[in-house]
This record gives sequence, structure tokens and C-alpha cells, in this order.
Amino acid sequence: VQLQASGGGSVQPGDSLRLSCTASGRAFSSYAIAWFRQAAGKEREFVAVIPWTPNRAAYADSVKDRFDISRDDAKMSVSLQMNRLKPEDTAVYVCAGTRRTIRSRAENDYDYWGQGTLVTVSS
Repeated sequence: VQLQASGGGSVQPGDSLRLSCTASGRAFSSYAIAWFRQAAGKEREFVAVIPWTPNRAAYADSVKDRFDISRDDAKMSVSLQMNRLKPEDTAVYVCAGTRRTIRSRAENDYDYWGQGTLVTVSS
């Protein structure tokens, strides 16, 4: 599967933004899709993952209750709705896919990666 992330931009603290991860290829519905992010000068970190249906999503503590991940298998896409954005959410966001695990937070468990999309939160 090939993944492409989009939807990044520059917003103010407290604003919302919706990222999309669009896939091409086969058997998308059998992939767990995750979002990771990497801020300047920092290591990449897990944000959220949505397994194949009907398993529950998982979130990093830093975004729980603010971000919502969802998937539309018919459209072969995963969305990340980001609400109440904070300056510390500023990063390059990238989506990744795997069929090996359901809800992993580890980069090494993901085999397919899209390019990043930049999110900047600043007043």
C-alpha cells in the first residue's frame, strides 16, 4: 500500500485542523494506520493509531481528548481531526501502515510510510 498525507497548515493555538492519509493499493481495510509526528530537533513520536475494524483506536497521552482518528475503508483514507491545538503540536505529521500488529505505538512495526505534512501552531 502507498500512503499520502495531506491537510497540514499554519493555525493559531486553540484552532482545529484535519489531516488526511489517502492510500492506494490493495487490502487497505486490513491495515492498521497510525500517525506519527516529528518536531524540529526531536525524535519522531507516536500520535494515534486506528486498527482494522472493529478494533479500538489508541492515542498518545499528549493528544488524547483533543485528537480523533477515523477511517473510511471505502475511500481508502484515514483522518486525524486535531482540536484545541497547542504550540507543542507543531511538527511534521506522517502516516504509516502495517498488517503485522493491531495497535502498535512502535515505529518499527510499520512497513509503509507516507510523506509528511507540516502543522504549525503559533500565535
